[in-house]
Amino acid sequence: MSNYCKKILILGGTAEATALYDRVQTMANIEAIASFAGRTQQPVTPKDPAAFRIGGFGGVQGLIDYLKQQKIDILIDVTHPFAAQISDHAAIAANECGIKRLMVVRPAWEKVPGDNWVEVDSHSQATMVLSGLAERVFLTIGRQELSAYAELKDIWFLMRMIDPPQPNLPIPRGELLLQRGPFSVIDELSILREYQLGAIVSKNSGGDATYAKIVAARELKLPVVMVQRPPIPMGETVADIESAIAWLHQQ
Repeated sequence: MSNYCKKILILGGTAEATALYDRVQTMANIEAIASFAGRTQQPVTPKDPAAFRIGGFGGVQGLIDYLKQQKIDILIDVTHPFAAQISDHAAIAANECGIKRLMVVRPAWEKVPGDNWVEVDSHSQATMVLSGLAERVFLTIGRQELSAYAELKDIWFLMRMIDPPQPNLPIPRGELLLQRGPFSVIDELSILREYQLGAIVSKNSGGDATYAKIVAARELKLPVVMVQRPPIPMGETVADIESAIAWLHQQ
């Protein structure tokens, strides 16, 4: 049995990334570093923060340099399904450094009977279909893309996010609601009724933490403008943490 210790970089910012890091820390012959982008001001951090960093790498070359400096053997991408840029950078950097890369991609939500989805490929497309759909809209896309909706003066938005938007960022007309999931169906129904919302805008993030709003919209027969995910780079993928652990054991 070799005593060689493999060094793993986990790119995260998601609950799955934190869970994977905590699990990997208990595995023999593995040293893990968790790296979060820092999009939220108070991320859900690992139990053992000894090998934990927040912030970007400075583009593809910065990530390549980091992988080489830290002598990383395996890169595991557990970023958000909409964090397309870092996933692309990870694919290029891992290939350049000749190291193995795995993506943990939570399954997207799928439409079921009773859902009224308007599926779009981008936020700009979402803004085009919103006019005439509802006068009061639940905007649940986080804070990064709020400015795309700022020009829709005829719609009032309830905007839910974890952290407030940047001070100088143009935002739509409406009200901010600072909350972190998971959310219950009862809570989501209450919000939709209290604010008399006629539609929801959501990214197809997948997972359980925010799916309750989709269930609530189904129950109230409200339309959901669903922004589809960007394409992911080619490479090995698994759908959950258990599969990622099994893949690691094979390495």
